[in-house]
Amino acid sequence: MQWQTRRFQIDLSRPRVMAIVNVTPDSFSDGGQHDTAQAAIAHCRRLVEEGADILDIGGESTRPGARQLGVDEEWQRIEPVLAAAVEMGVPVSVDTCKTEVMRRALAAGADIINDVQALQHAGAVELLAAHPDAGVCLMHMRGEPATMQGLTDYGDVVREVADFLGRRAAALRATGIAAERIVLDPGYGFAKNSEQNLELLCRQHELLALGHPLLIGWSRKRTLGDLTGRPVGERLGASIAAALAAIAGGARIVRVHDAAATVDAIKVWLAAGGEFVAMRDNRALQSPGGRSQ
Repeated sequence: MQWQTRRFQIDLSRPRVMAIVNVTPDSFSDGGQHDTAQAAIAHCRRLVEEGADILDIGGESTRPGARQLGVDEEWQRIEPVLAAAVEMGVPVSVDTCKTEVMRRALAAGADIINDVQALQHAGAVELLAAHPDAGVCLMHMRGEPATMQGLTDYGDVVREVADFLGRRAAALRATGIAAERIVLDPGYGFAKNSEQNLELLCRQHELLALGHPLLIGWSRKRTLGDLTGRPVGERLGASIAAALAAIAGGARIVRVHDAAATVDAIKVWLAAGGEFVAMRDNRALQSPGGRSQ
């Protein structure tokens, strides 16, 4: 299995680490730490040295209640960091939901567009269709960051997330966007409460049935705080445990703040036979006599 992106075909036969680069003053866990171009570029270099497979650059916070930016302000934050990152030898993703920011990012060399609103803004799908090699990540959420935490009234959260992502992926494929360019993200923490996030994790095999690789973002999320009682700056262990649980359930990319620790944890998990265990368990889940029946 491979993820086709603009410059790279990313081999997903082993789990990959997408490292978060927030060029923002107000992100929920690291806002202000890398909000200058110089600091963000240095952070990108450090993440690559730590073993990150992909850099994911974002200029607008998506935490609950975050202020929405205009196109020019968001692009001013991203542009110099993207220009430096594309020279670092790894795929570079831009995290945005604005079609015009996507357009500028692709023109500047971005390999992947990572959209929390699944390319629902006007012109976004057509733009990606016009860039025949760019990768895309479609995420599930309801509403906007300012309203999403009040929109958690699901009947069956897993079925509704799967239906939404399936429809969005089909809409992209209908325009000629190749399936191997698309990965899916269930959007942990985006219009979901802790119970719903854990339900999605436990039933992740139902999302895999959509036929696209899964990209998972558990890093430092509130649910981990609810489970452990720890504040956002003390959730490294919980974040690694959640990432490994997602990988064991078939996820191929984990989006994280702490690249070095996650890379090390995956190496140990693989050395201990983790890949074999994951494949065995996935076969059991999908077989007539499996544990999900």
